[in-house]
Amino acid sequence: MAVWRGAGKGKAGRWLRLAAYGVAGFIAACLLWVLAYVVLPVPGTPLMLIRAVESGGGWQKQWQPLPRLSPHLVRAVIAAEDSRFCQHGGVDWDAVEQALERNEQGGRSVRGGSTISQQVAKNAFLWPDRSWLRKGVELWFTGLVETFWSKRRIMEVYLNIVEWAPGVYGAEAAARHWFGKGAADLSPREAALLAAILPSPRQWKANPPGRYVAARAGILQRRMEIVLRDGLDDCVGR
Repeated sequence: MAVWRGAGKGKAGRWLRLAAYGVAGFIAACLLWVLAYVVLPVPGTPLMLIRAVESGGGWQKQWQPLPRLSPHLVRAVIAAEDSRFCQHGGVDWDAVEQALERNEQGGRSVRGGSTISQQVAKNAFLWPDRSWLRKGVELWFTGLVETFWSKRRIMEVYLNIVEWAPGVYGAEAAARHWFGKGAADLSPREAALLAAILPSPRQWKANPPGRYVAARAGILQRRMEIVLRDGLDDCVGR
């Protein structure tokens, strides 16, 4: 019996060591991946690959550094997606609480409250899914991104990988697709229209906009003035 107990303990120890090595390897791989994108442009994302396979085609994308993107677009996405981008540490817990309350009152499933940092973590590193496992890994990557990237870098990556039409990713490709110009030359109205379609870029159009998108863009333009007035984009260094 003592021999069997010793053998059992030996096997358990080996499994524990393997598990520890696996966890350490996962952490190291995540760190290297996140650190690589501190300076390197993101060449593609899991979502881009999945969409390309589904459609049988490729994607339009042209990386542009932040100084070559319109400051109006920075203010527009902050106004539309994450007004506390410069204040929170990756997760806006106030927005999460408000989203939970709205969903409980409406009897719907939990949704909403994702910050720009969370969207970057989700889009740059993860697969599209609504499971709690994916959400947990998203929070892990959000913490890494907020730890090792500046807010300026987070915004730069976000504007270069977000989807703005079927097969169209990033601000430069979106500006040329919808308005026939570079992202540096977007007007406040054009920036607001692009931000207005972000919740559903595969269904809504920035040009010509439908009634809802046009009205939402008008609201965002007024919010953009507040972003500028109150310095809500100061962390981006514009």
